[in-house]
Amino acid sequence: MACLLLAGPSVSSSAYTPGPLPAGAPDEVVPNRVMTWNICNPCRGGGQNGGRAAEIATYAPQVIGLQEACVGDVERIRDYLRYRYGLAYHVEYGSVLPSWSRCGGVPWAPGGYGQAILSAAPMTDPVKVEYPDGGSEDRGYLAVTTLVDGLSVRVFNTHLAERRQQSVRVEQTAVLAEAIAPYDRTIVLGDFNAVPPAPELTVMWDLAEDADPGCGPSGTGMCEPTTDWRSKFDYIFLRGFTPQEQRVHLTPWSDHDLVQADLSRT
Repeated sequence: MACLLLAGPSVSSSAYTPGPLPAGAPDEVVPNRVMTWNICNPCRGGGQNGGRAAEIATYAPQVIGLQEACVGDVERIRDYLRYRYGLAYHVEYGSVLPSWSRCGGVPWAPGGYGQAILSAAPMTDPVKVEYPDGGSEDRGYLAVTTLVDGLSVRVFNTHLAERRQQSVRVEQTAVLAEAIAPYDRTIVLGDFNAVPPAPELTVMWDLAEDADPGCGPSGTGMCEPTTDWRSKFDYIFLRGFTPQEQRVHLTPWSDHDLVQADLSRT
């Protein structure tokens, strides 16, 4: 019993064996496809990591940004992707919080919690930044340089403060926008906890467009919702790429939907 308590809540998820992928799923990574997904932690239920891996493998993106991600969970997801589905990914972690209650581990060495980026191509120049004010818990962004559609691109992955903390998000997006601005070719993935016309997203709309072609800051567009409460909080912001198609996939493994976009070069 003591060993189970020390192992933490994520251990049971490794017992799941994912089944075959749906017909038409890619056999290999799609080089111009990117994905963002808040995988929800804590969310309860056995088999989460195997189920999450099967969802990702169904679409096989080149780059994946995960939020609310424990290091141990991401390691298991990556192992499923490689050894069951033949999809090999590099990984960089942007943990901003050591959390035994969320991520397990031992009390003196709790698991890391925050963001992660998986990429089929190697990643260089990783930068992890914690926002000066995270709100109710530490928040930040992770940035790497990697390849999408054969082009070198700076990829950011972030998770902003909770829904009722708009003033905090205003400060966070200012920090993020300053980091994004120097790059002509950029992909920004993440859970912004804000609907498109929210004031804190103004600096993002000034820099980039969303991969959802019908969505913009006016609030009059047809922005597809990305959460269980049917709001759009999850974004794929683009500079130097044009969206070919964006799709939002409902999933039982999180209170956020999985958002996937195929891109073309500008």
